[in-house]
Amino acid sequence: MMGQVNVAEGRKPQAPSMTDGSHMDILMIHALLDSLFTIFATMVRLRVQPGIPEPKQGKAAKGVVSALIGMKGEGACGSVALSLPLPAIREISRNLLGHEIASADNEAADLAGELVNMLVGGAKRILSEQGHDFDMQTPQLLLGEGHEIVHHYPGQTVLLPVNIGQSEFYIELNFV
Repeated sequence: MMGQVNVAEGRKPQAPSMTDGSHMDILMIHALLDSLFTIFATMVRLRVQPGIPEPKQGKAAKGVVSALIGMKGEGACGSVALSLPLPAIREISRNLLGHEIASADNEAADLAGELVNMLVGGAKRILSEQGHDFDMQTPQLLLGEGHEIVHHYPGQTVLLPVNIGQSEFYIELNFV
């Protein structure tokens, strides 16, 4: 497990190593982590602690609200999902919006959609600086206990748990 990193102190997060991941998976995880730390340090004002990425089993979401966004670029395409359990929705909304979203409703779905847009938009900027250009699609918002996240690519989906203090949320990555 990675130690806590404080971007405000100028230390960059290090992506956990993946023994069976592709080069693009690793680049994307690094870019997503950089984007994640920046968003949470500057806008959400919560310390994030990523867990160890692992292959996702099945399609069931870990949260009650999820946002899935597709990315397509020269030589690679894929999708990123953000899945938020209710405790994470409450904690993030208190810090980001100034009020607590208490249920898995349309406001919670909008929050997930905005977060995944910021997360992937930041990663897109980082990857673009490295010569990898992608187009982003409009996020698909998913609500309710037991919903499924369907990545439309044949590659293995990577699941990255992220601790934010009193709760945890999940990032899914599927790139080919």
